[in-house]
Amino acid sequence: MSAHHAGFTRRGWVLFAIMAFVWGITYLFIKEAVQSYSPPAVVAGRTLLGGLILLPFALRAGALAAAWKHWPWVLAFGLVEMAGPFLLLSHAETQLPSGLTGLLVSTVPLFAVIIALLRGDRTALAPIRLGGLLLGFAGVAVVVAGPGLFPHGPSSAFAISEILLTAVLYAIAPFIIALKLKDVPSLGTITLALFAIGLGYLPTALLTQHEVPTVRATVSLLLLGIVCTALAFVAFFALIREVGPVRAPLFTYVNPIVAVVLGAIVLAEPLTPSLLIGFPIVLIGCWFAATGGRLKPRGDAADLTTGPITTAETAEVIVLDTPAAVDDRPDRGAPPDSGAPPDSEDRS
Repeated sequence: MSAHHAGFTRRGWVLFAIMAFVWGITYLFIKEAVQSYSPPAVVAGRTLLGGLILLPFALRAGALAAAWKHWPWVLAFGLVEMAGPFLLLSHAETQLPSGLTGLLVSTVPLFAVIIALLRGDRTALAPIRLGGLLLGFAGVAVVVAGPGLFPHGPSSAFAISEILLTAVLYAIAPFIIALKLKDVPSLGTITLALFAIGLGYLPTALLTQHEVPTVRATVSLLLLGIVCTALAFVAFFALIREVGPVRAPLFTYVNPIVAVVLGAIVLAEPLTPSLLIGFPIVLIGCWFAATGGRLKPRGDAADLTTGPITTAETAEVIVLDTPAAVDDRPDRGAPPDSGAPPDSEDRS
């Protein structure tokens, strides 16, 4: 039985912590990068750098050929998961604190549940799973309610709407993977999409970059491409294989806490008492959503869903800041408690 059938293993929790931190620091690096890089330049820089790092691995795995055969859907996925969100995030952070940006992105689970319900799926309403997700979001809401965190003014309101639109796009993107790219190696999909979006933004990046970037902004952009794009994808693939595609994205509830704390320490952004209250609520919500409230995983027990989840249905409950929404190697014939889609060969 695969590890993700029984719950979070120790390795799963380690990978979970890595992803919570790595994608939590993304907002800090974006905030630093846009100080002297234009938003299109940030998007082009992080995607092209991430693609260059992943390219040798994709070539060695032979993943690019399979992805190229489905290039229209790979491009559509890149537009929804990278081109739109990356630009919206970069532009919004010219107006918003990095911590607030991370918190607003955490609304993705609610949009995912709404999409699932609109498609007639009721597995998203399983009491324990939904309770954990709602509890985690409640913790985020407690943090957001802190005085002085929300800025005011028309430009800030527009930036907030950009982040909420980003959350909607992140909730939609897994459908493309699950319904149109489920048999395509994730590594090939991501590498090809990164290059497509990076090259597409490159002309605009060159035209909009009017100042000489600072060393600090350049280092932030490099870290954004290397750590938060390329290496983060590799870690996320490992997390999906370890705990399954439904539980893996639950670290998105911890990301905003990391973003707020780092924003406060590095950028002197507001750190309110509500953060100290909301932080444990977020972690408790993640634990219930990931383990079903069990201290020890049980391989034969009912899990977080009320029945089997098909490949298409899995997309409805996956929430993330990454293109790899669906596992490349779930087990065929998984029992109802796994939440895993049908099998496909592990080619990543």
